[in-house]
Amino acid sequence: MASLTNRSIAEGVGTLLLVYFGAGAAAITLMIAHGTEPATSFNIGIGQLGGLGDWFAIGMTFGIVIAAVIYALGRVSGAHINPAVTIALWATKRFPAGEAVAYIIAQCIGAAIGSLLFFFTIGMDAVTIGGLGATAPFPGIGYGQAILVEIIATFVLMLVIMGVAVDKRDPPGFAGLIIGLTVAGMITMAGNISGASLNPARTFGPYVMDFLSGGPNLWIYFPIYLIGPVIGAVLAAVFYDRITAE
Repeated sequence: MASLTNRSIAEGVGTLLLVYFGAGAAAITLMIAHGTEPATSFNIGIGQLGGLGDWFAIGMTFGIVIAAVIYALGRVSGAHINPAVTIALWATKRFPAGEAVAYIIAQCIGAAIGSLLFFFTIGMDAVTIGGLGATAPFPGIGYGQAILVEIIATFVLMLVIMGVAVDKRDPPGFAGLIIGLTVAGMITMAGNISGASLNPARTFGPYVMDFLSGGPNLWIYFPIYLIGPVIGAVLAAVFYDRITAE
């Protein structure tokens, strides 16, 4: 097994790539549509494809980069690239507390660096128009509704992770592809509700860089993307253990 330092670096790099490409795709969608799409109460932030078309494209970007990271770095660190996943594995006694803390710190640092690199790539339009792909509830969606959809979507994601990656009794192949496609599906459905984070680090990185670069201050929404994914992931891990107990 790789050292904790190397595993933490792998987690940081993996989360960096997740935010750079995934959140970057969300920001680019906004930038492409800027000035071309009349806004209504439910299409703000949706680009030229409109509705689920844009969210499918964003979701597939996340899915592809997640699959790539799992195949590239999964043998090093397990490729959690998500604090909610790490916390769920710790809560079900699959991961030591000290290592979980190191992973979560690395994931958050990697997410912030990924957002910073995207800012360097695009410039201020990435902040002022794209918001660095930061997540926020859509107009008409309440705080509790956003938390609920984050719980449900992350529950599905973690349940799939438990079945295809964590459970070693009869692990199926193509785990990275299946997990990536699950993320893509959850984002396509939930994107226009909560922004479909499913991952506290994915939201943390753009929030930090938006705040530091003079962009929107969205920290009031951060509990949504901490509470929802963590509850959803822990519930899924506990549920999986319960229904597969022999």
